[in-house]
Amino acid sequence: MLRIGIAGCGGRMGRMLVRHTLDTPGVVLAAGSERSGGDLVGADVASVVGAEPVGAAITDDPAALVAGCDAVIDFTTPAATVAHADLAAARGTILVVGTTGLGASDLTRLSEAASGARIVRAPNMSVGVNLLMALTRKVAATLGEDYDIEILEHHHRHKVDAPSGTALGLGEAAAAGRGVDLDAAADRVRDGHTGAREDGRIGFAVLRGGDVVGDHTVMFAGPGERIELTHKASDRAIYARGALRAALWAAERPNGLYGMADVLGLG
Repeated sequence: MLRIGIAGCGGRMGRMLVRHTLDTPGVVLAAGSERSGGDLVGADVASVVGAEPVGAAITDDPAALVAGCDAVIDFTTPAATVAHADLAAARGTILVVGTTGLGASDLTRLSEAASGARIVRAPNMSVGVNLLMALTRKVAATLGEDYDIEILEHHHRHKVDAPSGTALGLGEAAAAGRGVDLDAAADRVRDGHTGAREDGRIGFAVLRGGDVVGDHTVMFAGPGERIELTHKASDRAIYARGALRAALWAAERPNGLYGMADVLGLG
């Protein structure tokens, strides 16, 4: 049985991960963490979803979290994630990262840590979204620059980063399909008199409101026709199921940095 630890187990996504870990064959809930001073510290990790105790107290010590399990699933913050990556590398622990908002320096840290650990990192752990990314890359590679690429995303009103990590991942897929660098091609903000759209740009539009779990559309707008690839999430359980699938997959792999495309055989 693979022993799973959940970073930020008391949060909305953390609770979802706890619930699905308890229900997933082949894994056991072995550890959980919360930020220092949190009300849940010291409680049994299964208590966050009202389940029977599993004998593992929630800790506020990242080192104790990593030491208490075979794999850590982390949907927390960039600072916490890179700290977990360093600890995972020191112990050879699996780390599954669904954290968004990671910067270039954070991604470098994850890459460095992967020399000592199996790290699976994806901007979105959903199987459907990763299929969407593969399709986006294929369509972008097939269509020429006569087709303008626009990425639209809509999330709940509490989301703090924009564009979403998933939208940026879709942008990376589109850019890879066209053989260009996303940073050089992206239009992430439009305001005022912007002039006509430049050829080859990849545009982003962001919506925030209500309780939307996550909607993403990649639009290829060409002369006389428009192709739209869309994924709509209605339940965060899809992210938990994908993360647990990634942890089980990584248990059979050597150290290295992987993505959900690897897990799903889409590489």
